[in-house]
Amino acid sequence: MSTLPTRVLVAYATKNGSTREVADLIGTLAHDAGRPIEVVPAHAVAGRLHGYGLIVLGAPLYSGRWHRDARRFLKRHRTDLGTVPVAVFALGPRRDDEEAWHRSWEQLHRALAAVPWLTPVAVGLFGGADPRRRGRSERRDLRDWAAIGEWTRTLLDRSPASPQAETTGQ
Repeated sequence: MSTLPTRVLVAYATKNGSTREVADLIGTLAHDAGRPIEVVPAHAVAGRLHGYGLIVLGAPLYSGRWHRDARRFLKRHRTDLGTVPVAVFALGPRRDDEEAWHRSWEQLHRALAAVPWLTPVAVGLFGGADPRRRGRSERRDLRDWAAIGEWTRTLLDRSPASPQAETTGQ
């Protein structure tokens, strides 16, 4: 029996593009690890989620809630998500202090508690980023790219190749 790499879907919700940038990095790392990968906006994922060995869902937290597109993705794909490992991440605080991080973790846990049927294989919280605005010299960005990379590599290491039917004729 031969094995093929697990297909990975990274679905993301974003308002200003910061979460898309994180999803793109996860996609690049999965590709570099030899995984077939699709990185798609959560609202654009249609139909059944067949053939994936891992699904990663990411979204920002706004006003104490996970982005609407992430919540809708979970609702729309509930049946399929119950049959495949799912990892989730959120972009959280834009202020780098203990209270802000604690509050973002609480918000993410509340969002996940609203979908008790989902048991993620991994949960990540990465700092948020202010949107790019004209006239601002600096953009506050708390995303820790090294930590995002480490989270992704650990996740991929725990997601083994999928066994496939033996091929003949070679």
